[in-house]
Amino acid sequence: MLQNDARVLRGAALVAAPVGAAATILSAVFAGEKGLVGGLVAVAVVAVFFAFGSWALMTMTAERPQIAMAAGMLVYAVQILMIGIFVVAFKDTSLFNGKAFGLSLLATALSWVGGQVKQSLTSRMLYVDPVPSVTSAPPAE
Repeated sequence: MLQNDARVLRGAALVAAPVGAAATILSAVFAGEKGLVGGLVAVAVVAVFFAFGSWALMTMTAERPQIAMAAGMLVYAVQILMIGIFVVAFKDTSLFNGKAFGLSLLATALSWVGGQVKQSLTSRMLYVDPVPSVTSAPPAE
C-alpha cells in the first residue's frame, strides 16, 4: 500500500468513525435496542464495503495509475450495488430497526466519501516520478 493511499484510507476512517458512532448512539436513543443493533450493523457494512473498495482501488491502480478514474467509478458502482443488495436482503428483518439502519448507513457512507475527498484534495501527491527511470550517461569530454 502506497503511503498516500494509506493516508486517504485513514482520513476517510477518521471522519466516518465519529459520524458512525453518533448515528449509532442516536439510533439507540430513538429506536432502542433494535436501533442500536441497526446502527452497529450499518457502521460495520460501511466499514467493510468501503475499506474493501479502497483496497481494491489501490490494488487496481498500483501498476496502472492511468486507469484510476475508470477503476474508481467501477469500485463505487460495485459498492453501491452491494450495499443495495444488502439492504434488499435485510429489508424485512426483525433483527434491527430498518430506519435506524438506513439513516446510520447513509450518514456513515457519506462521511466516508467526504473524508476520502477531503484527504485526497489536501494531500500532496506527486504527479511525476521523482526518481528517474533511466540513468543518464555522464557527458563525454
